Amino acid sequence: MEAFLSSTFAIAIAEIGDKTQLLAFILATRFRKPLVICLGILAATTLNHAAAAWVGQWIAEWITGDTGRYLLAASFAVVAIWMLIPDKVEKEESRFYRYGPFTATFILFFLAEIGDKTQVATVLLAAMYDNYWAVIIGTTVGMMLANVPVVMMGKLSADKLPMQWVHRFSACLFLAFATLTLTHG
Repeated sequence: MEAFLSSTFAIAIAEIGDKTQLLAFILATRFRKPLVICLGILAATTLNHAAAAWVGQWIAEWITGDTGRYLLAASFAVVAIWMLIPDKVEKEESRFYRYGPFTATFILFFLAEIGDKTQVATVLLAAMYDNYWAVIIGTTVGMMLANVPVVMMGKLSADKLPMQWVHRFSACLFLAFATLTLTHG
C-alpha cells in the first residue's frame, strides 16, 4: 500500500504544470472529446509507466546494497532539482492530429512522457519499492488525478495555481524520498 500511495502522491504533485499536463489541455481544446482524450492518456501512461517501472526494477536488481541506495537517493535529489525547472510544450500543429483524438493523444502523450520528470520518477519509485504493480498503478492514478481535471474543465490549473510553490513542494517531496532512501537502507 505504501508503494501505491507514495507513487500516486508523488506523480500527482509532480505532474502539476508539467509539459504533459499542458499537452492534455491542448488536446482537450483541440478535440473537445474529454472522455476519449482521458482514455488516450490512460493507455499511454499505463504503457509508458509499465516500461519505466520495469527499468526501475531491473536497475534495483543490478545495483544493490549501499551503492544502489546512494545512487537512488542522489537520483531523487536530482529529480527534486529538476522539479524547480518549469516545463514548456510546443503549441504547433501536430501531424498526429489527423489520426483522431484517441490515437493522437496516445502517441503524443506517450512520446512526451519519454524522459519526462514523471517517467524518471516512476523508474526511481520502482527501484525504491519492490512492488512493480503498485508503482505502475499508483503512478498511473497520479497522472490521471492531475490530468483528468485539466481535460474535463479546461484550463484549470496552469494559470490559477501558484506554480512556483507547486514546483517547490514537488522538489521537497523528492528530497524527502532521497532522505528516506538514505535513512531506511
